[in-house]
Amino acid sequence: MQAQQIHAAIRTVKREIARWPDPVVGAVANASGRDPFLVLISCLLSLRTKDKTTAEASARLFALASTPATMRQLTLPAVENAIYPVGFYRTKAKQILQICTRLLECYEGRVPDCIDELLTLPGVGRKTANLVVTVGYEKPGICVDIHVHRIANRWGYVKTDTPDETEQALREKLPRRYWITFNDLLVPYGQHLCQPVSPFCSRCKIVEYCDRVGVTKSR
Repeated sequence: MQAQQIHAAIRTVKREIARWPDPVVGAVANASGRDPFLVLISCLLSLRTKDKTTAEASARLFALASTPATMRQLTLPAVENAIYPVGFYRTKAKQILQICTRLLECYEGRVPDCIDELLTLPGVGRKTANLVVTVGYEKPGICVDIHVHRIANRWGYVKTDTPDETEQALREKLPRRYWITFNDLLVPYGQHLCQPVSPFCSRCKIVEYCDRVGVTKSR
């Protein structure tokens, strides 16, 4: 994909994903008025977990508590029961309570809007930090998950080996006006069309721009 083709590709992806549900963290953000704390916790729950499971676990947990102060009052077993069966639910339950404690002790219960500060919270990596900044605060950042990493490389727009490398490459190359929405666009596109194995290239409307890097079988 040539650099100038990214504009047409993003316009097309934007039209295509309108038929599919929003990613779970985006749905939580929209339902909560972009509450950064709920965005943070739902993103943590979503790691290595399917959207349906994440959505159900988030709903159960947020019905019990929806602020750092109230969530910190929950017992560890209560959090574990609420979020089960998300991936690594026991570890995540501990991290959630640790995050609440840290937010209350260091930030007066407010989720920081700085990536570097977010990275100091238990269980928070660059993907989660960028998602909180972009979705929770609508500030510039590039959230790179497995879909963004795979598709950006499949297109030939970047050539990187890890999501962190992809984020840095996109920060240098991707027009800034697309930073906040790039993840929201590519996640549903990757879930429904540009899948990891045997993507639906015959249905893809940006195939003319795509280098199809690494694609050996498609539908």
